[in-house]
Amino acid sequence: MKLEKVLYTAKAHTTGGREGGASRTDDGRLDVKVSPPGTAGTGTNPEQLFAGGYAACFENALLHVGRNAGHRFADDDVKVVCEIGLSRNDAGAFVLSAALAATIAGVDQPTADELVRNAHAICPYSNAIKGNVDVALDVSLA
Repeated sequence: MKLEKVLYTAKAHTTGGREGGASRTDDGRLDVKVSPPGTAGTGTNPEQLFAGGYAACFENALLHVGRNAGHRFADDDVKVVCEIGLSRNDAGAFVLSAALAATIAGVDQPTADELVRNAHAICPYSNAIKGNVDVALDVSLA
């Protein structure tokens, strides 16, 4: 598959990993301490960062497919919650799972379901993990 022109590149530097590390982007807009999930550490963890990024990206994809389908959603009409799970597979390797819960106002359930399916098809995060991470989709009406 040939990629088109790159629209944006993010670059982050991390030192120390999950054990008291830190991550910072080149432009300084992200500058966080990192700690292991489920600990009393002072920082966030990679799964939380991924969940926040995926939720934001998926919501934008949902708004995009909605506009293309002729819907004009207000800011509060669409909400997305993302959960990222960390577990081990049968071989003992660490694996991720994802659950996206979208709430949409102003449309019926079949339309909401279709919009979420279409958003999942174009979302860069969804495409990046396709075939590699189990993703559960849930759609409800506001």
